[in-house]
This record gives sequence, C-alpha cells and structure tokens, in this order.
Amino acid sequence: MFKNYLKTAWRNLMKNKAFSLINISGLTIGITVCMMIFLFIMNEFSVDNFHKDGSRIYRVMRGFKNEDKVQRVAYLSGMYAPAILNDFKGQVESAVRISQNDNLFTVGNKSFHEKKVINADSNFFTFFSFPLVKGNATTALQDLHSIVLTETSARKYFGSVDNAVGKIIMLDKGTPLKVTGIAKDVPSNSHIDFDMVVPLENYKDRSWMTVWINNAVYTYIKLAPNTNPAQIEKQFPQFMEKYMGSDMRKYGFHPMLSLTALKDVYFDNAAFDSAKHDDKTVVYIFLSIAVLILLIACINFMNLSTIRAAERSKEVGLRKVLGALRNNLVWQFIGESVLITAISCIISLALLLVVLPWYNQLLGYSLIVSLNTWPLYLFLIGVIIVVGFLAGSYPAFFLSAFSPIQALKGKLRLGKGGSSFRQALVVVQFSISVFLIVGTIIITKQMSFVKNKQLGYNKEQTVIVRIDNNDIYNNINAFKNNLQNNSNVQSVSAMSGEPGGFFDGYAFDLEGHSERINARTEFADFEFAKTLGLKVIAGRDFSAQFPTDTASAVLINRTAATKFGWTPEQAIGKWIKNTVRDDANRKIVGVVDDFNFQSLKENIDALVISPAEDRRVVLIKLKAGNLQQGIALVKDAYTKLVPAYPFEYTFLDEQFNDLYKKDIRQQTILTVFAMLAIFVACLGLFGLASFTATKRFKEIGVRKVLGSSVQNIVVLLSKDLLKPVLIATCIALPVGYWAMNKWLQSFAYKTSVNWWVFLAAAAITFGIAFITVSFKAIKAATVNPVKSLRTE
Repeated sequence: MFKNYLKTAWRNLMKNKAFSLINISGLTIGITVCMMIFLFIMNEFSVDNFHKDGSRIYRVMRGFKNEDKVQRVAYLSGMYAPAILNDFKGQVESAVRISQNDNLFTVGNKSFHEKKVINADSNFFTFFSFPLVKGNATTALQDLHSIVLTETSARKYFGSVDNAVGKIIMLDKGTPLKVTGIAKDVPSNSHIDFDMVVPLENYKDRSWMTVWINNAVYTYIKLAPNTNPAQIEKQFPQFMEKYMGSDMRKYGFHPMLSLTALKDVYFDNAAFDSAKHDDKTVVYIFLSIAVLILLIACINFMNLSTIRAAERSKEVGLRKVLGALRNNLVWQFIGESVLITAISCIISLALLLVVLPWYNQLLGYSLIVSLNTWPLYLFLIGVIIVVGFLAGSYPAFFLSAFSPIQALKGKLRLGKGGSSFRQALVVVQFSISVFLIVGTIIITKQMSFVKNKQLGYNKEQTVIVRIDNNDIYNNINAFKNNLQNNSNVQSVSAMSGEPGGFFDGYAFDLEGHSERINARTEFADFEFAKTLGLKVIAGRDFSAQFPTDTASAVLINRTAATKFGWTPEQAIGKWIKNTVRDDANRKIVGVVDDFNFQSLKENIDALVISPAEDRRVVLIKLKAGNLQQGIALVKDAYTKLVPAYPFEYTFLDEQFNDLYKKDIRQQTILTVFAMLAIFVACLGLFGLASFTATKRFKEIGVRKVLGSSVQNIVVLLSKDLLKPVLIATCIALPVGYWAMNKWLQSFAYKTSVNWWVFLAAAAITFGIAFITVSFKAIKAATVNPVKSLRTE
C-alpha cells in the first residue's frame, strides 16, 4: 500500500511540475532558513555547557548604584577570591581569577602582538574543562615561568603541536616562559576566549592584585554540592563591610556583590566586560523569523494543494467508488505532503552547505555544530513530520471529503468558503512580509542616523594608537613631540579612553554639596579638547601657561555642570575632588560642550576631565590631505621608539561604529530574511495567479472576442488576488509601528518614525505582488482567444 501511495505521489509531482516547483522552492527556502537559525540557536544556548560541574560555577559580580539604577560590573580586585575561599569554607569549593591581557611574544625572529592572552590562577585547567592535548592540567600553570598555548598558537610559533612542548617563548622581550601544555582551540561556544594562558602569579604585586578598590580580574567560584547561591548572596553585605567598610565610607561608593551562573554569563551584558557576549533578543528575533518564514512556506503548500482540488476530484471519486475509505485518502495526501517536505529537506541540506560560509561571516564566528551531528538530522526529521502534517492536513481532509458522484460528474466546486480561507492565508503571508519590510527600513534608517549624527567632536582623520606596552608608555612624551613637530599632524593627545572606549566612574566631593556625586572620568593631557575639537563654553581650556593645571585643575562637560547644580558660568572656580585619585581639591577651570563619548544608546553622562596621569591611548589628529602619508609618519615615529612591537592602529570613526556591530548584524539579517519572506509569499501568489488564469481560460477568450482589452483583463484577474495583499498591509503597518517603536527605545538618540516609512513598505509589498500577478495575467490576456475557445 505504502509503495503504491509513493508511486502515486511521485507521478502527481511529475505531472504538475510548475506547482511542484513552487511548493518545493518555498519549502526549501523556509527549511533552509530554519536550519540556519537552528544551528545558531544550538550554538548560542550551548555556550559554556561543556564544563564539568558547570552548574556549580558562578561568576562574582560587583554592582553599584548610579542615579537609582544598579550598574553591574564584571571586574573585581584580586583580593576577593582568597577572601571568599577563607570566609565561605564549606560553601565555596574553589575559585579562579582571570585577567585579560595582550603582550608581545617572541620565538627566534618571530614576534607577534597577541591580543587574546589571559593570566589565570594555576588551577585554571582543572576548574574549567578546556582539555589539554599535551601536558598535565593540574601542573601546567604551577611554575611561574610556564605558558600554555592553543593548538593554533603552537603551530604558529613552532610549526607543530609536538614540537612546542618544552620550548621557550619570550614574553615582552624580558621574561622567558616554558611551554608546559597545549590546549585544544577554544570553541566558539565559550565566553572565555584565549590563545595563550600565563600564570597570574606573575602579576601578584600589581595594585589590582593587592588593593581592594582596584579592579582588573574576573573571579569565578565553584560552590560545594547542594549549596544554594542565594544563601551566599545574603552574606555578601557582611563580607563587604568586613573587608571594604572603611574604604566605602572613605571614598563614597557602596559596591554590592552578586553571583551570575556560568550558563548565564554569555547573555549577561555587564559594564566594562570585554569577554564574549551576545543578546538573547537577537536569538529570539532569529527564532521568530524562522517560524514566520516556514509558516509562509506552509501556507503556500496549503493554498496550492487546495486550489488543485478540482483537478484531482475525479481521482478521489474513482478511488472512493473502488472502495477507498476517507482515512486511506487522508493518509495518501498527507504522504504526498511529507514526500514534498522530504525532497525540500534534502535540497535544503545542499543549500545550507553553500550558504554556511556567508552565514558564519555574518555571525562573526564559525558555528561549532557539525552537519554530521544527530541533533540536526533529528531536527530535519521533526520538520518533515510536523511540516508535512501541518502543510498537508487541510488539503488532505478537504480533498478526501469530496462526494464521489459529484466528483465523477465533474461538477465539483471549491465554493466561497475555500476561497475565503485561501485569501485569509494570503493575508497572513503578506502581513508577515510587510512587517519584516517595515522592520528593515526602520533599522536601516536608525543605523544611518547613528552614523551621521553630529557627536559633538571631530572624529575624522583621527588615528588611535594603544599604549599597550611599557616601551611606548615610557616614551610617550617623545612620541608626542616627534608627531607634533610634523607639518602633517594637527594635534596629538594621550588619554585614558577615547570616545566610544573605556571611561571610569568615580565619586566626587563638590563645593557646596554635602553628598558625594558620581561622574565619568577622563584622564587626559592638555591637548585633549583641541584634538577632539571640543568647544569650551565657559572658562578656559588646560594651558601650559598655567603650570599648576596639572595638579589643581579639571574640565567638566555641560551635563556635569547641570548635574552638580550649576550653570556653566557658575561652575568656573568651584572646587571638586576625586575621592579616590586626588589628595587635594581641584578647581574647575573650564566647561566643554556636551559630546557623545559613549554609545548613542546612552544619554550623555556627567564627565570630569582631569590631567592626572593615566594614559592608555593616543589620538593623532592628521591634517586633511594625504591620509596614507600621515599614517606612514605615525608608523615611523612609533617604530623608532618601539621597534620590538608591531605598529597597530585604528581610526576613531571606525571605533565608534564598532559600538553598533550587533545592530548592523540585525539589520543585515532582517533585510535578507525580509526579502526571502516576500519572495516565498510571491511564489504562492504566482501559483494562485496561475490557477486563476487556468480556471478562467475560456472566460478570458470570450471577453477578448467581445472586445475586452489586455488592460481590462489584467485588472479583472489582479483585483481579487491583490485584495488580501491590501488587507495584509493594513494589518501589518500598525503592528510594525508598535514593534519598531519598542526596538528604538534601546537608543537614547533615535530617528523619527516617519509616515513615508510605512508608505514605502506598503508600496514595495504591493508593487512586488502586483508585478507577480500581472506577469501571469498579461500572459493569459495575450493568448489568442481561438486557442481558448477551440473546444467549445
């Protein structure tokens, strides 16, 4: 019986190639999109789940209140871990500290500036489950002068993994490290990423390892079995009072501790956290799009199968006369649906192989899920069963319900009910398409707004050079002087953080205020405002004519003046004191106009600009003209002073754009999937138009004989098919308006949602639908009427 059903299904597919092609194409696109998103979701929700005892591992987070909001920070002092182990004995089993770093590594004449270096406690490889292919996890980091490389790094420096163990590699030209282990390359589903691991013990004397208020390490703890993390969190206030009570009262801040489960760290976008993270919203957007596009494809199948019912009515009638039960017919038609879905799945697998490199590039990393893994094929089997039954259920029950007498007489009619249902399905399809188009237009408009918004500073022609090694740090003044004396350089400034980069937060004592107030800080030299083109709206800029500025002056921005309760003019001459960094008060000598030094997703914060020493980056403002010549002279100045390190730079405008990588990715994804959605929907509409043209073939011939023009016939065939598209547009536009307004709330500065956006979405959808229908309608209208009336 099954073999007979399979033969019948295959013959039916071959007999109606056009309809079969439309059905299979729509389902193939839908299933391919679903597989792409299934792989992505598997990857996202598998992050960090490979660690043994991962359910007992937590990251210790620090939080502080800022204007009634609790801001969570990932960095802690190195003092926390040993204190937690001491005070929570029996509850905390072990702890490990990790510091992210970048260093110069040298082997022979090979030198590389490595960006993915972590300094970790000696139990790193026993605490986490990063497997070693060479070496012992327990002892690999016990020696102060040891290092563990990944397989890729081992090949990079020593040619092969086998040759690397026992070899010496130089750290920052002065510290020899012996390779004691080779770790497998870190999978993309890990929020901790590294190429090299160096013992944290090398930095035991640094202030962030010995001073409670200095923070630079991530701290992870493993709880004892059956320990409730909530019980530990309840004891944290007492813990903080014990170790930091005096500091909190002295400096005016009140940090709070909390625990984040390891499985949640990847989706926990805390402040000042440079580990790998993503947003769950993106995952849900992907998932929603997959369901919507697959739904469109299923609707296509249901519609096209139903409208072909009249053509198969005699087949159904004959089978019933010969004794076929309705149950048999239902399973036959569902079997055909499952066959089409299976064919689509096979094609989808091949298509996935083609698009996977592009997809990985879009995501920014390679998906770890292999195409040979059982979850993928289990997913495909589920798609075949679920989609096959879902898409085939309505046509199966509809076709099997025909009266055999009416069917054999050829008097079967689909009726208004069937037509209304098909139109309702088309409404659903195009509602989804219009919604995605609205989303695409608004996200594109917002990204354009972000890129073109005046930020209050000049970011063009500005080169960023990181102060990421001692050589450049010790020669920073010589580096600046060499560049400032060049005619191609407008100005140079060394600072703690560039716009779009890192800005510390401190508590300040203020003249006339009894309470301390929090503000962001920038530690910069006298050329800071000049290099960024900031406007001084009150007072003056830092100046070498005032030698005391270095120790006794600050600038603030307009928002800081307002937050402190002053006008810009009133702020001049007032004293202010950084409770942590300064021993004496500083006077406000100038107020600069506000500029967006953070992402446009955040409102401009209060900013205090101090000349105190803390240089982490240099900005070089080049004069307009030959940009490459300007970069060449910066490189020349750098390599003369820092010959051991490769010259690396970025541009300030690129740095700011990097803040919106995730949003640009969402824009690209939504654009691609919106195009796919409307393409699949139009496939179905083309099928409906083909059926309508075939059904009314003789009517068209009669109308042409009676004098109807091609234009009249096109309008006749198009109006009924385009009506549900118009209804869908009316439904989707308000939904799209609500959804995109909600998305825009994540930006402090956002584009306006203009009426033309929705008009454009409606016009695009209606235009594509009209072209789709008109193509078939014009073809039907231009057929010689003699051909259609020949059998009359």
